[in-house]
Amino acid sequence: MGLIEFSKLPVNTLVGADWKTFKSVTRGQYIAPEKRTKFLLTKAICRLLSVCVPLQERKYRQQLADKPLENDPLFILGHWRSGTTFVHNIFAQDKHFGYTTTYQTVFPHYIMALQGFFKPTMGWLMPDKRPTDNMELAPDLPQEEEFAINNTCPFNYYNFWFFPQRMQEYCDRYLTFRDITDEELAEFKREFEKLVKISLWNTGGTQYLSKNPPHTGRLKALTELFPNAKYVYLMRNPYTVFESTRNFFLNTIRPLELHSIPVEQMEQNILRNYVELYRAYKEQKQYVSTENIFEVKFEDIEQDALGITEAIYRQLRIPGWEEARPAIEAYIGRKKGYKKNHYEYEPRTIQLVNEHWGPILDEWGYERH
Repeated sequence: MGLIEFSKLPVNTLVGADWKTFKSVTRGQYIAPEKRTKFLLTKAICRLLSVCVPLQERKYRQQLADKPLENDPLFILGHWRSGTTFVHNIFAQDKHFGYTTTYQTVFPHYIMALQGFFKPTMGWLMPDKRPTDNMELAPDLPQEEEFAINNTCPFNYYNFWFFPQRMQEYCDRYLTFRDITDEELAEFKREFEKLVKISLWNTGGTQYLSKNPPHTGRLKALTELFPNAKYVYLMRNPYTVFESTRNFFLNTIRPLELHSIPVEQMEQNILRNYVELYRAYKEQKQYVSTENIFEVKFEDIEQDALGITEAIYRQLRIPGWEEARPAIEAYIGRKKGYKKNHYEYEPRTIQLVNEHWGPILDEWGYERH
């Protein structure tokens, strides 16, 4: 158990942003009076740390900037709470994969320099469990890279974690890239490629392993960057996804946000943006070869995680299955007793999901309540 409870964080994750990104993300934003102390403390720490950003930039230019990637990444896609973390952790047992660590998501500018100083402090302070689902937390564990991109590039969907009043705008611009400008997209690609290279350097992998729900709506941009990338797309019972996402956003976002919105508005945002993300995925699948996408229900993975994982390796032509199998099998065995959250679907939840996500329920073959 870390010294600081997640619900009582005195700062938010923008402490690890570079100063230019921090200013761009927060410029002109409304800061609620009760959040002003958190904002000012975050700002002060960010400004102080930012003087060290050039240390990594210099090392990156010297060692990695001109070095090509050996392999295009493997992307694990799907809406939040669709089982992406579990699948990410399964593949992370294969040591040929590299990934963005939890420490790197908060402090992406302090990996090639100063990690030895900041990481032990982070491990000492941070909680050892996620507040929503009891999944383990530690500085070196795999984490979704959107948090890291958020601290290196202002054109990011996770800006809504701090400013939820603009959640739908951020969806259309930075989740699905529907309204993104050419200049914004170019910077996003540049920063993401840099993150991939630094992540591989940090973890010693030869192929980047991504678990990042926002990438689900960005297939066109991802294939432009990585033409031979592989994709695993997860589906999960939409009733469970809605309940779990609402719980996740409300419990996890609250300590990070700098103003708030009513629960009912957050629910409507979740309902709308789920559809937008799925629509973008369906429209942009055309840019990926069918042999490079594996679509699967999370419930099937729960029933046969090892068999599905092997099928993914085989279909997507991922090397190293036999070497990785013992570690993957051991990890899956350790998780068999994991206690998941149980959701009792209230009549209102059933009504909302049926009304807004009914066609997706039908398309995926989930029974309507």
